Amino acid sequence: MDAATLTYDTLSFEYEDFPETKEPVWILGRKYSVFTEKEEILLDVTSRLWFTYRKNFPAIGGTGPTSDTGWGCMLRCGQMIFAQALVCRHLGRDWRWIKGKRQMDNYFNVLNAFIDKKDSYYSIHQIAQMGVGEGKSIGQWYGPNTVAQVLKKLATFDTWSSLAVHIAMDNTVVMEEIRRLCQSNVPCAGAAACPALESDVLYNGCPEDLGLRGRLPLWKPLVLLIPLRLGLTEINEAYIETLKHCFMMPQSLGVIGGKPNSAHYFIGYVGEELIYLDPHTTQPAVEPGDSGCLPDESFHCQHPPCRMSIAELDPSIAVGFFCNTEADFNDWCQQIKKLSLVRGALPMFELVERQPSHFSNPDVLNLTPDSSDADRLERFFDSEDEDFEILSL
Repeated sequence: MDAATLTYDTLSFEYEDFPETKEPVWILGRKYSVFTEKEEILLDVTSRLWFTYRKNFPAIGGTGPTSDTGWGCMLRCGQMIFAQALVCRHLGRDWRWIKGKRQMDNYFNVLNAFIDKKDSYYSIHQIAQMGVGEGKSIGQWYGPNTVAQVLKKLATFDTWSSLAVHIAMDNTVVMEEIRRLCQSNVPCAGAAACPALESDVLYNGCPEDLGLRGRLPLWKPLVLLIPLRLGLTEINEAYIETLKHCFMMPQSLGVIGGKPNSAHYFIGYVGEELIYLDPHTTQPAVEPGDSGCLPDESFHCQHPPCRMSIAELDPSIAVGFFCNTEADFNDWCQQIKKLSLVRGALPMFELVERQPSHFSNPDVLNLTPDSSDADRLERFFDSEDEDFEILSL
């Protein structure tokens, strides 16, 4: 088995370095050359928050598991893609983590939102317990769609980040719905959609002290997650070029995907290989030190990341994007429209201005589906059953 496909638990093999290739390396919207920017590539990868299996954390629900080894890999991938959104929101895409260097308070605020304890916004405890409402027992496998649904619900409590989280269903992104969600001058539900105003909120990308309050609608930073099924048992090669282009967009949060016991967080690609962070190593739970400072080195992958052939990607994925301003969203829409014109790049989803007439409700995720709806969505996005429709050519 090739080194890029092994899990980290053994820690007994050499990690593959990047191949010496003229092909560019794309990491979450940034383009690099292996020959002249290898250190920059590794620093960018190391700066992503890396969440893995942990052991000896407080019992989930008071009496539940104290480790997520063997069942929590997709939950950890969900944490990673959402943490990247929070990093972009509070630190910016250019922020870098350097070992031993003191980081700003906002960095630790982001990290603390994911620590393995019950009162952290996006902890394994919160995700596992919120998943019960999605029909998942604690300790049960999650697919990409389920973890996206749970993270959206948890974000309503995170008024510090004040995110608008939208999950595009039915392979369709409706621009009107997203604008309605992100602009405060229309009714919306939930604390994450309508928080109290904060000093760092953006008015279409402008600081609020420029006298624009009341003249421009408030834009809440958008996390857009798109669950997709791109084939039966393997990815349809017609979508590969489109998937690559998603990693090239500056709004990219990456991709989460996989099947039971092999979920990964994909952050880029080089040539015909995906670059990913693997959650499959078990580390001890982290507690703040005597000084109250949180040891953070184990939350950063300090070796070359894993790679795998794009053709080996499981077809059940969720693609993520972050649009901090309305201008970012408009730019993303233009890029998606241009991508539909790229030869050999079959669209993975449809971008439309208004809700198609065949949609049953305006925002399926603002409603609680009954058990039959939940089961249908679960079969379509998360299982390995063959009872689902495939995106047509």
